[in-house]
Amino acid sequence: MPTIDLTTVATRPASALVAAPRRIGLTLPELQHAARLAGGAPLPFEVAPPRDTDAMQARLGRSPATLDDQAYRGVVAALHDPDESLARRGLLDGTRLDPGLAGAIGLLAAPRLALDVDVSMAGVQAKVWHRQDGSAVASLATADGMVFELGWFGTDAWPAELARIAVPSEEVTVERSAVPSYVDLPFELADAAAEAGSAGRGDLLPVLVARHTGRVHGADGPLADDVVVRVLTALSGEARGRLRALVADVSGDAVDTVGVVSWSLLADGWRALRPHHAEGALRLEVRAVGPDDLAAVVAPVLGEAAR
Repeated sequence: MPTIDLTTVATRPASALVAAPRRIGLTLPELQHAARLAGGAPLPFEVAPPRDTDAMQARLGRSPATLDDQAYRGVVAALHDPDESLARRGLLDGTRLDPGLAGAIGLLAAPRLALDVDVSMAGVQAKVWHRQDGSAVASLATADGMVFELGWFGTDAWPAELARIAVPSEEVTVERSAVPSYVDLPFELADAAAEAGSAGRGDLLPVLVARHTGRVHGADGPLADDVVVRVLTALSGEARGRLRALVADVSGDAVDTVGVVSWSLLADGWRALRPHHAEGALRLEVRAVGPDDLAAVVAPVLGEAAR
């Protein structure tokens, strides 16, 4: 199986695009204008058309979703002219884009591998797109859809860039967690417990756990039923954020989705959620991880995509 090495440092960059990591901030109009100047390169997202005000809203008042959409478009429309602002910042000379900016947009449009990350914590949701081909990676990220961070770097810098995504925000308070650093349980139990928690039926957890006595393991062996109940309660009750990364091979005509990486942010930090099969049954491994571990978790999935 081919591998994507996220640990080996490259000796020399192949071009300006894969030199030291560079990041710039762009407004949505600047990003869209730069993409048009780069030959109409497609961006990894689409801006939905304006919401229509239907007859009911005309009579009774516009819905919160419509008001939010109109407010967003009003803010975007009030931003500086992108041609002038890009030129003022030295990113545009006439119709010629900065080479690094043009290269990054080109890589976003025509990569070999795509890594899309959705991360939320402390009430903020961010979207991150990484696109890779050869020894170069381009990244695009936004938390509000108005201001974007565009970056480009070599694959040797990819682990550090992935770790940046998973660093908890300062608004997240770190406390002690009731979930141990390692738990392995039947997927059926985890799924049923999540359903009970979302329905406000925590009283069902002891009944569900009793059906799987001895099948939930910690680092030192099977866990007692009362401990499992506390762990399942904490998995939903402590949740303060989530991270979901999707890997796809986009080099062909059809997008080939290869794998998904899921993390949950608990009271003391991240837990990686890894479904796997053992003894003919589907199980879920819950393991403590940190931001620096994201590259190691994603690497096997990227390697699978690169086959």
